[in-house]
Amino acid sequence: MNNKKVVLAYSGGLDTSIIVHWLAKQGYKVIGLLINLGQRVEDLDSIREKGINAGAEKVLLEDAREEFVSDYVFPAIQANAVYEGTYLLGTSIARPLIAKKQIKIAESEGAQYVSHGATGKGNDQVRFELSYYALNPDIKVIAPWRDEKFLVEFPGRQEMIAYAKKNNIPVKATKNKPWSSDENLMHISFEAGMLEDPWEKPLEEMFEYSVSPQKAPDKASEILIDFENGIPISVNSEKMSPAKLLAYLNKLGGENGIGRVDMVESRFVGMKSRGVYETPGGTILHATHRAIESITIDRDVMNLKDSLMPRIAGLIYNGFWFSPEMKLLKNMISESQKGVTGEVRMELYKGNCTITGRKSLKSLYDKGIASMDKGFEKYNPKDAEGFININALPLKSQKVKTD
Repeated sequence: MNNKKVVLAYSGGLDTSIIVHWLAKQGYKVIGLLINLGQRVEDLDSIREKGINAGAEKVLLEDAREEFVSDYVFPAIQANAVYEGTYLLGTSIARPLIAKKQIKIAESEGAQYVSHGATGKGNDQVRFELSYYALNPDIKVIAPWRDEKFLVEFPGRQEMIAYAKKNNIPVKATKNKPWSSDENLMHISFEAGMLEDPWEKPLEEMFEYSVSPQKAPDKASEILIDFENGIPISVNSEKMSPAKLLAYLNKLGGENGIGRVDMVESRFVGMKSRGVYETPGGTILHATHRAIESITIDRDVMNLKDSLMPRIAGLIYNGFWFSPEMKLLKNMISESQKGVTGEVRMELYKGNCTITGRKSLKSLYDKGIASMDKGFEKYNPKDAEGFININALPLKSQKVKTD
């Protein structure tokens, strides 16, 4: 086993810090891969050093912030992808990118194995491993949270916290703050600990991206966002790279209490799970993107796109980013976004995102037709009579009772 290399998706958090140490004790040569997705953490070089001290042969650091936002976040925004009506998929869209980077490193380093810190009860194990196998069907996966030896030693997070303390492995989680968090430019998520009781109110001290709406400014913040073919390109007329734009909206949204979500979701592995999320920038982009689509996309195209959105969100949530279905749907979404170009005005106020205007040179909105005061030469109200009669025929045949 001494010559076996494993590339671990390493974050420096509780789980992966323990897993580095544990894999090394099992005789593996551990290559930690630390991906910068915009997480606001201590110096990443310090985290890399911590991984080496925990037993990794080396820890590689890669900055993937721009790729993450441009190739994963923005396609999800273009699709208006929301899981179960609430979740903007911040963790889900990060996993395939991390998996892709792991497979590339495994190939370049001659590693036979890849590994992750996802629990045996969660969705991430599925997302990581489906992505691994799609990219390299022959790769071998080590999933510690499904390993009997690991589970005997670490039946829960409290044992991991104690192990970290015993072995001088610094971690963020404590017995008093046992919740788990995952962060990237799209969001930060929280689960476990006291959040496992769906009636338990989240502690205010838990939130990191945003102030509470009650403590947000009493004055609304107005912003303008420009879109080009469904992609946000500037805020308040200032052009920014994808990562910088999302980071800026995170800051602005967080200051105004935007983007907090508390939900119980249906995990792909079959159970219900409570998750709390902060997605300030993503919430702003989702609302403004829908606003610019409202005047630039044909009604029936919009209806078709909306009907497919739950399927797209489900594929992302369940880990099928690299599936042939997802490829087909992404191509369709990309085609639908041609001409989704223009500017949206929004006000941010105490947790609320309110659209106050939208305009586009590609607009399908015709005031001359829509006006209640004019436009009768383009639209004759008398034409509606036949339209209504035709659509009423099947309803008349039912003779619906009033009781």
